[in-house]
Amino acid sequence: MTDTTHPSANPKDRLLASAIDTFGVKGFHGTTTRDIAAGAGMSPAAVYVHHKSKEDLLYLIALEGHQRTARAFAEQIAATDNPVQQLTGLVRSFVRDYAVNHTLARIVSYELASLAPEHRTEILTIRREVLTMVREVLHAGNARGVFDAVDPDMTSIAVLSLGIDVARWFRDNGRFTPEAVADHYAYLALRMVGAAARP
Repeated sequence: MTDTTHPSANPKDRLLASAIDTFGVKGFHGTTTRDIAAGAGMSPAAVYVHHKSKEDLLYLIALEGHQRTARAFAEQIAATDNPVQQLTGLVRSFVRDYAVNHTLARIVSYELASLAPEHRTEILTIRREVLTMVREVLHAGNARGVFDAVDPDMTSIAVLSLGIDVARWFRDNGRFTPEAVADHYAYLALRMVGAAARP
């Protein structure tokens, strides 16, 4: 997303940034349009000038978050034909992003039920595309003998679940850095698929 923290950011982006902050603290249902407007330093009416609704803000946040993950996974897979390197790269990029942007990632991951049906369908389509990319990497690794994933389809879900959960527990002032978490989770993912790995 555009840098929405700078005072000169345009009103639409300022409202998006405020929505992320308030959804992160109060949840979607606990947040009012007045809360979002106040966080952006704007009048309550400004929300409807720049966005259709509170749900539209949630949709834009979820769409950008999921598209960013899909782009990152595609880039990691395109960078090499080695399944070990592909899995390592996509897990590292995913986990680091979810640690650095944990408030945004928490909204993206845990507020999907609040989306309108047509928006939820669009987001779930992207989620399936992301899952398919992981699944294909695991199947390719099995076929080449570098992985020993007993059930690649189920393991793909487990790999993504590991990364998603980072958004729930990661804190900026905690013991671990985003880089350390990303490296360790990549190691765990490789162990899950039976690949040789070092911590």
